[in-house]
Amino acid sequence: MATPLPINVGRLTQIAGFELVRMFLTKRGLIALAAFALVWLIILRYPIGQAVGIVSAPDFEQIARDISGSIGLSKLLDWPEAEFAMYWLIALYSFPVFGLFICSDQTVGDRERGTLRFLSLRSTRFEILFGRFLGQLAVLACLVGITLVATLAVLGFRDPSLLAGGFARALSIFFILVITLCPFVALMTLINTFARSSRLSIVLAILYFAAGGIVVGILQWQIPAFSMLDYLFPGVQIELLAGQNLPLLSAVAIPLMQTAVLLSIAQRIFARSSL
Repeated sequence: MATPLPINVGRLTQIAGFELVRMFLTKRGLIALAAFALVWLIILRYPIGQAVGIVSAPDFEQIARDISGSIGLSKLLDWPEAEFAMYWLIALYSFPVFGLFICSDQTVGDRERGTLRFLSLRSTRFEILFGRFLGQLAVLACLVGITLVATLAVLGFRDPSLLAGGFARALSIFFILVITLCPFVALMTLINTFARSSRLSIVLAILYFAAGGIVVGILQWQIPAFSMLDYLFPGVQIELLAGQNLPLLSAVAIPLMQTAVLLSIAQRIFARSSL
C-alpha cells in the first residue's frame, strides 16, 4: 500500500495559484471578468455614484427607517461614506450568488478531462481539494478588492476629506465579505466532489438553497426547535449582517464554522471517490 504524500505548502500554493491564472490569464476567465467588470461599471456609475443623493433624500431616509429599522438597516444611513453604505448592501447580496457560479468548476472539470488522476500522482487529495478552495476564494477576494478600490475612487472624487475614513471602512468591508464568502465557496467544493459537470453543480446549489429552504421551513413550522437547521445554509447571517446588527464575533464565527464543516464532508467524500 502506497504511503500518502505529506501535505506540502508549495504544492498547495501552486494549486491555488492555478485558479488565479485560470481566471485572469485565460480566454474563458477574461470573458467572465469582462462581464463582471461591465456589471460593476454600471453599479459604480448609478447606485454607488449617486449614493449621496439617494441616501440623503428625505423620502428614502424615512422609508428606510420605517421599513428596515427593525433589522438595523437604518444604521447605514449614518455612515459618512454613503458610497460604501450602498456598496455594502449590493456586494453582500450579489457576491455570494456570483461566487456560486464562478466556483462551480473546482474539480469536476478535471474529472471530466481525466486530469484529476494525473494531479493525484503529484499531490494529495487534500491538497487538490483545499488548494482549489483557496484558489477560488483568492479569486473572489481579488474581485472584492478591485471593486472596493473603485468605490474608494468614487468616494475620493466626491469628497477627498473622506478618503482616510473610507480606506478604513474598505478594509473592514473586505475582511467581513471574504469571511462571508468562505462557506459559499466550500459548498461548491463539496458539490464538486459528486457532481458530473459545472452546470449540474450550479443546479444542485440552487436546489440546495431552494428545496432545502422549503423543507426546513416546513419543519420549523411544525417544530420551532428546528430553527437551528437554518445554519445548514451559508449566508444565514447576512440579513442581520447587512444592517450591522450582528456582533463581529458571530459575523466571523458562523461562516468559518460552516466552512470547516462543509470542507470536512467534502474531504471525506473526495478521499473515497474514484478519480
